[in-house]
Amino acid sequence: METPFDIIIVGAGSAGSVIAARVTEDPNKQVLLLEAGPDYPDISETPFDLVNSHNNSYQDHDWGQAYRPTRGREVAFPRGRVTGGSSAVNTTIALRGMPEDYDEWADLGNSEWAWDNVLIAFNRLERDLDFGHEPYHGDAGPISIRRYPMAELLPQHQAFLSSARDLGYPDCNDANEPSSWGSGPHPMNKLGRLRISCAVGYLAPARIRPNLEIRANTLVRRLVIRQGRCIGVEVETVSGEVTELSARLVVLSAGALMSPAILLRSGVGPKAQLEQLGIDVVSDTPGVGQNLSDHPALSVACIVKDASIIDFDAPLIQTILRYTADGSDKRNDLQIEQISFTGKPGGRPMFAIAAVLEYQYGRGELRLENADPHVNPVVDNRFCEDERDVTRLVGCYKDALAFTRTGALADLVEQVTFPDPARPADDEAIAGFCRRICASGYHPCGTLKMGPDDDPQAVVDQFGCCHNLDGLVVADASIMPGVPRANTNLTCIMIGEMIGEWLRTSPTRYGL
Repeated sequence: METPFDIIIVGAGSAGSVIAARVTEDPNKQVLLLEAGPDYPDISETPFDLVNSHNNSYQDHDWGQAYRPTRGREVAFPRGRVTGGSSAVNTTIALRGMPEDYDEWADLGNSEWAWDNVLIAFNRLERDLDFGHEPYHGDAGPISIRRYPMAELLPQHQAFLSSARDLGYPDCNDANEPSSWGSGPHPMNKLGRLRISCAVGYLAPARIRPNLEIRANTLVRRLVIRQGRCIGVEVETVSGEVTELSARLVVLSAGALMSPAILLRSGVGPKAQLEQLGIDVVSDTPGVGQNLSDHPALSVACIVKDASIIDFDAPLIQTILRYTADGSDKRNDLQIEQISFTGKPGGRPMFAIAAVLEYQYGRGELRLENADPHVNPVVDNRFCEDERDVTRLVGCYKDALAFTRTGALADLVEQVTFPDPARPADDEAIAGFCRRICASGYHPCGTLKMGPDDDPQAVVDQFGCCHNLDGLVVADASIMPGVPRANTNLTCIMIGEMIGEWLRTSPTRYGL
């Protein structure tokens, strides 16, 4: 092994980049940040798919993952494989979720994650260019956030907001105001076309620190565990060389899919699964890979009358509607989004209206197909197996269909192509759609759930410390007890802020 580092961080994504930036503020901590994908230190040499915040990067910096949203289907699951992680390839939606989301986490035995506490981290991470003067916003953080003004909205998004008013929804100028709901512009971490990823906001200014080393194109195969303690990681370079690196503390921030996969390959997980795969059991930890939570979604597809409004180089998304399902006690548990374009360039001019379930009761699971670190895990979301999810998504889909019949947006629509107008569209038929073909909002989380040690499904405590191993912290979307009522971009960055600050200010808690 090389000379030990104080901290090795596995994964330079939305949380790992933040933690690297925060802990290296202490010049006495030697930190190694490992990333399986490439690194682009110079923004001028960064590939266009990472700069282009108008759309996701789907292939060039992707893990090639797949998931099974419902039984019998497998769908591509884009996840960022590059410094910045998924924050470097996503659509830059900067929603926080509801205060109740985090208070629910606290009620499960994670008191440090109550809304009043995480609000401090949300404020610290952002530079809100529209509402930075408000006490529930920040104005000096590394992640710049703004909303499209009306003059910058595409015609379909202007029409969407107009139809929302006609349908009785209130205007919402700031979807991150804690009590807000209704329709308005999305808060987004982008400046023009430039995506303000964690590689841009956090890593760029931290690179000059001599106590931070970033190693890209380095795959972590497994953790090195001796006598109940994680003492380092086994890594593989692109040339195939396998070595071990040691540290006083390992922080696992590889994301909700790869963090549990690394733990499973290291012998930490459900005993029966590990034995079936021929992996030596280090710790029988039943919760590893369980509790997978995400946002099921289903879209209405429309052919438009005026082909000139469909531009595949324009922003994919600009607006949002957040509201509460009839009879639900979960505020803003539904979301409808206008998607600027769909289909393929050169095909029929189309846009979509997405209905998204934001508060999910159902849970899926992640498991390994085999112990090969080059084989992606099997991801079963099991969407809409809980009838509470089906009922509310059906209602949301009907509400999305109402936009095609109301006001300015309806005036843009020549024909609804999905659902097929010739087929039944009653509640039972829509429920069938949901169970067969709903898809992910690309927000997986919960697979290494945090909670007290008397929770049999909890893998880490509220500070990210692994219950059954010393020397290991998990800090990414996998520790969320459930998906927040928001795209998870900002919540992952917030997790990095929370645990990064604890590592910096309370190192003895982590054995440093």
